[in-house]
Amino acid sequence: MGKYAIYGAGSLGTVLGAFITKNGGEIELVNRNKAHVAALNEKGAKITGTVEMTVPVKAITPDEMSGEYDVIILLTKQLFNKEVVTFLKPFLSEKGVIVTLQNGIPEPGIAEIIGEERTMGCAVEWGAALVEPGVCELTSEKDSLSFHMGKMKGITDEQFATVKKLLEYMCPVHEETNLMGARWSKLLINATFSGLGTVVGGVFGDVSEDKAAKKVAIRCMKECIDVGHASGTEFAPVQGKNIVGLFYYKGALKRAFGTALLPVAMKKHRLIEPSMLQDLKKGKPCEVDAINGVVCEFGRKHGVPTPINDRIVEIIKKIQNGELKAEKANIRYFDELL
Repeated sequence: MGKYAIYGAGSLGTVLGAFITKNGGEIELVNRNKAHVAALNEKGAKITGTVEMTVPVKAITPDEMSGEYDVIILLTKQLFNKEVVTFLKPFLSEKGVIVTLQNGIPEPGIAEIIGEERTMGCAVEWGAALVEPGVCELTSEKDSLSFHMGKMKGITDEQFATVKKLLEYMCPVHEETNLMGARWSKLLINATFSGLGTVVGGVFGDVSEDKAAKKVAIRCMKECIDVGHASGTEFAPVQGKNIVGLFYYKGALKRAFGTALLPVAMKKHRLIEPSMLQDLKKGKPCEVDAINGVVCEFGRKHGVPTPINDRIVEIIKKIQNGELKAEKANIRYFDELL
């Protein structure tokens, strides 16, 4: 049995740690929030929402980490990756790996610090929210939970199998031969539903089920696909669905079809509250630069215009700076772009 940790065990990490522990695995939940760590140790991890359970877990703060870990699952904000990954490097065992479950495209930056042979990536196909210290809400339906995991060069089959087994304590893990394709597919969903969900101050369903927001969402998706294709990406299926085939358009008819499909596609994830919005509510900086900002950055690099994503970044930064409120009325700021 190896030694495993979830570093940055907030909403997603606490839910994952609870499932792993409940189903027979052993893992440490590491978080800087002392109140959260104390609550987890004293009362267990309480998971509400689409499941109800309380699981005794082992939680520690970063300064309590010791020894060497075979797997560190990374769930901190990408903003701090350079410092965090540099801090974690000495804690990796000889064949230890960091598995990033973060948003955006974090693998290349992590590999620069610890090497490709220690870097794995995983797209999380479910959502959660931190309700209070020690209590998290799972916001995706139980039958729609999955991971899509891939590896960078040099990762062995043995390392991959170890991580897969660990994550399977929670839900199915799909081996992703096209890691960057899986990343871009997840980025598309996050840029659209987390980005616009944050803009309107709501959940994914407030984007997929609102007439005005849907018009912006389908255009946001097209931008992400155009930018991904320009950077040489073949988008991976999401939970078996070909998102390019379903949502990409060149004419008004296909755009209308894609728009009509949005509420159906997001039905099981409609209650997810964007992590960016959760951060803004707590007065913390959000990672819009690692989500919509990545689409804009790659768009500039490849000469693909990204007006919708540019506007999402602009609005979210204004919300973060206190110039705007996160509210439904913000969708009007996209009118001139439609």
